Amino acid sequence: MAQTPKRLFIAAVLAATGAFAVAQTPAPATPAAGETTAVQQRGRMDPAEFQKRMEQRQQRMAERRAQRMADLKAQLKITPAQEAAWTAYTGAMQPPANMRGPGQRMDRAEFAQLSTPQRIDRMQQRADERHAQMKQRGDAVKTFYAQLTPEQQKIYDDRAMRGDKGGKRGGPGHGPRGGMGWR
Repeated sequence: MAQTPKRLFIAAVLAATGAFAVAQTPAPATPAAGETTAVQQRGRMDPAEFQKRMEQRQQRMAERRAQRMADLKAQLKITPAQEAAWTAYTGAMQPPANMRGPGQRMDRAEFAQLSTPQRIDRMQQRADERHAQMKQRGDAVKTFYAQLTPEQQKIYDDRAMRGDKGGKRGGPGHGPRGGMGWR
């Protein structure tokens, strides 16, 4: 029975400490009339600014992709006899030109107008398109891989297994969505 008062005392001290901590938390500031918070501004980017940022992002991605391909070519030491296979391979590895084009992506309002079966059909269509692109890339890799020497195949395998993006480990793209080094 001596344990009960001790437990009650500990519980009371903890409750008082918690109440004190809550009482010390300042209230969030409210914006003055006419002002907007960062949360309210999110998603209100000017469409022209958004388009500009997307173009800049795509440009940076294209530059990084080109650098990774150049690094891979240097590591593999592609011979003149393999140049045609390399060109076909790099062409197949390029992302589709209309990856996020107007015909490919439906805006939320338009998507919301569809019935559930129509949405399912649209999602299935997009999944089929992605699967076809993945198969095309896989076939291109297999064709290119067959043109490599055993030493080159080992280099390609090592790079692909660790999701290497140009010889750097632990950088962007490393991890669950890392890649084959040829992305």
